[in-house]
Amino acid sequence: MSKRYLFAVLLVAIVPALALAQGTISGTVTDAGTGDALPGANVIVVGQAYGGASDLSGAFVIEGVPAGNYEVTASVIGYETVSLSAQVANGVVTTLNFALGSQALEMSALEVLASRAGENTPVAYTNVSKEEMEVRLGSQDIPLVLNTTPSVYSTNQGGGAGDARLNVRGFNQRNVAIMINGVPQNDMENGWVYWSNWDGVGDATSSIQMQRGLSAVNLATPSIGGTMNIITDPTKLESGGSFKQELGSGNFLKSTVNYNTGLIADKFALSGTIVRKTGDGIYKGTWTDAWAYYFGAAYALNSNNRFELYAIGAPQRHGQNLYRQNIAAYDSAYAKTVEGYDEDAIDAFVEHEDGRLYNENVSPVSSSYTGKQYWYMYGEGGLFGGGLQDRYDPDFLNERENYFHKPLVNLNHYLQLSDKMRLSSVLYWSGGSGGGTGTYGSVKWNYHEGISSPSRWVHYDATIANNSNVDSTWSNTEKRSYGILRNSINRQNTYGLISKLNYDMSDMLKLQVGIDWRTAGIEHTREVRDLLGGDYLIDDSDPNVANGGEYMVGLGDNIDYYNQTTVDWIGGFVQGSYSAGALNAYGMAGFSSIKYSYQDLFTVAQEVIESEAIGAMQFKGGGMYHLAENFNVFANIGYVEKPPIMDNVIYFDGSVAADPANEKFTSTELGLNFNAQMFALTANVYNTDWIDRNLTKAVTSGQGSSGDTDVIFLTGVNQNHKGLEIEATIQPMKMLRLDASLSFGNWAFVGDAEGDYQNEAGELLGEYTYALKDLKVGDMPQTAYILGATVTPIPGLRVQALYSIYDNNYADWSPDSRQVDDADNDGVISDAELAAADREQVWAAPGYAKMDLHLGYDLPRIAGINAQLFAHVFNALDATYVQDALDNSPYNSYGTKEHMAHNAEVFLGTPRYMNVGLKLWF
Repeated sequence: MSKRYLFAVLLVAIVPALALAQGTISGTVTDAGTGDALPGANVIVVGQAYGGASDLSGAFVIEGVPAGNYEVTASVIGYETVSLSAQVANGVVTTLNFALGSQALEMSALEVLASRAGENTPVAYTNVSKEEMEVRLGSQDIPLVLNTTPSVYSTNQGGGAGDARLNVRGFNQRNVAIMINGVPQNDMENGWVYWSNWDGVGDATSSIQMQRGLSAVNLATPSIGGTMNIITDPTKLESGGSFKQELGSGNFLKSTVNYNTGLIADKFALSGTIVRKTGDGIYKGTWTDAWAYYFGAAYALNSNNRFELYAIGAPQRHGQNLYRQNIAAYDSAYAKTVEGYDEDAIDAFVEHEDGRLYNENVSPVSSSYTGKQYWYMYGEGGLFGGGLQDRYDPDFLNERENYFHKPLVNLNHYLQLSDKMRLSSVLYWSGGSGGGTGTYGSVKWNYHEGISSPSRWVHYDATIANNSNVDSTWSNTEKRSYGILRNSINRQNTYGLISKLNYDMSDMLKLQVGIDWRTAGIEHTREVRDLLGGDYLIDDSDPNVANGGEYMVGLGDNIDYYNQTTVDWIGGFVQGSYSAGALNAYGMAGFSSIKYSYQDLFTVAQEVIESEAIGAMQFKGGGMYHLAENFNVFANIGYVEKPPIMDNVIYFDGSVAADPANEKFTSTELGLNFNAQMFALTANVYNTDWIDRNLTKAVTSGQGSSGDTDVIFLTGVNQNHKGLEIEATIQPMKMLRLDASLSFGNWAFVGDAEGDYQNEAGELLGEYTYALKDLKVGDMPQTAYILGATVTPIPGLRVQALYSIYDNNYADWSPDSRQVDDADNDGVISDAELAAADREQVWAAPGYAKMDLHLGYDLPRIAGINAQLFAHVFNALDATYVQDALDNSPYNSYGTKEHMAHNAEVFLGTPRYMNVGLKLWF
């Protein structure tokens, strides 16, 4: 046999054997700082079509890798990419363990200021990572990403950009603390949160933590339902950037640019993000015209001193859809399927031609009308300005439009005083300027012109015609307006300081002491926005003009009301934590004081009215015991007092509450956490009592019109919120992960509210009774099942389906709607009057289900640039359902029978809509 022939035989035998030589790469991916597992990390064999993802325990396995030498990388959003070398041999398992460092600078302590819960904190909480936000949010309002969390319900209401709302455990967002980098964002006057102020924040968010219940937050915040803490992107060690382009339904267009300088001279780093968003909106007239920006800087003065500066804001304008409708106005066929709906109401509320997209807050106007509009944010003209402007669209006008800019600037300082003592502080400023629009005076409505509709809307052409006449009483040349569009504006400046001193008394016992100071000044007024064809309006709101008589006003002039308020807050707390062996525990006590002032500038005296300081206390504590390395149980208990909001202390007419009462909350919670390699489970039960919910009543203490007005707090309005929450995850195979979030609540009023109100002299002014016993708390489904499946069939491809089921969705309502009628006007509620009280249960909207789909695919890396395609389909099955409801609408009811479907006003869920895009980063 020749040598050439022998070589050929050997070659034929060896090559297939080499081709069949395969090995396995396995290992773990963990956080380099904490050692915690990093699930969902992408582990890729560079240059090959092999890869995998880490499971819940951080473990990964890549099988069938041809023998050879390779570079293997592990990456996850928020961490540095790490590469390791691997030598793969036939039939051999090669082990690689990746420890990924955070991309934040080492001394960053945002989470210290933010009071974030950790794995040993005995409270119920859920973390949403940046990766999860990118998978699910799809440029919706940021609270909507939390809908996979137990006992959390967020909707976009009427569909306007930034008009979302958030409820947790049956409490609306006045009783949910919203924080950005540990700084409270609830309005200091009324406790509300306006998400349009933070449009675009999702693109600069590193993570969100939702602590449910009284939470472990030690600031005196309204954390009754829970605490939502948003942590923005920290500055990064490595330079790089990204660009993201999105398209969506309603001509949605959004561009996001980000850049990080990386560490400069081992001490300094900068990062920035700019967002531009426009769109016509899915609902008619809900257009958006918005910017957002984020800037971060970090400077390490030395090993013990570090400074960080963060600035974030979102100047925006958007059309709104604020008014709910009778079900038939949206979809008469669906109305017929709703149990208890009187079909005769369909004739009264004829389905609008826009169907489910109907919006009564927008209506047509002739393009020949070229009148200017006045609005103001910061300065006139320019990117964030205002002044005299053209309307958004020549063919329609929005009755309700929102425009606002609320920047937030934080200066953080972290000081290492000793090995055992650290001081973390943040000095912040937030300034707001903008407002919302509406009608003022005598506008013409559609029914004035004989046009039928399921609800009223402004007939602008008729209004403009009515405003086009000269009234010689005031002017021989200029036209007088009788009905106009107005701005209701809010301009504010808030300053605050939060400082926390941490002292390690021993390895087991740690102490934290802190202060929380805030002060705000707010200006409220209305302005002439659009004269709708005229040149001036006649007003008489300011008695300091024209000797208290009527006078002429023009664009930008103040009308109706003009006042200034202040809110001053000081608080402090002390917290101790203990950790030894299997036990972790904490306890805290805090005190706060709030004071309000009010000055009506549309009075002659312009007196500054001040309230007394209102003090409040809070106590919280809890413990966790580790029964095994992967199994623990926890419990917590708390008592929190919440001061009344400003509107319940000082009325708009200057009346001051004689004895403002704090709302009181007590809560207990028990839970467990279990984590195995392929399975994780968290479950907890809770019970929260809301005692003396604030309801106020203005009463006259004297006789006749000369009597003094007083604000009386009505006591005995109590609620109980209890429930069960479960989160579970199972990963039966590498390519499949299943998630479930289950919520079972029982939220109801406890007993009737009974009592009397008196004046300061102790004289009885009357009795009151509210028939509330056993009525359900509304505005949020009390039962929810959120089921998810995530499939990663090939490296780089991720497909997720979320199926949400909601039930026991009682309509929103107010306890003062159930006041027992004093039929004989004797000031006493008799047994007969009490027996005749309305005790029918609140209307419950039909249960519903919907599906959302999310897809992402990582394209091959080219020239150092990574790319990802993504798509979102919301309400993929185009289900029709009621997502928000108000019981016994004063505007959209039919017939006399109350608490029925035909008496409710609702927002239906948004029809199917999409968002797609491309992200590039380097």
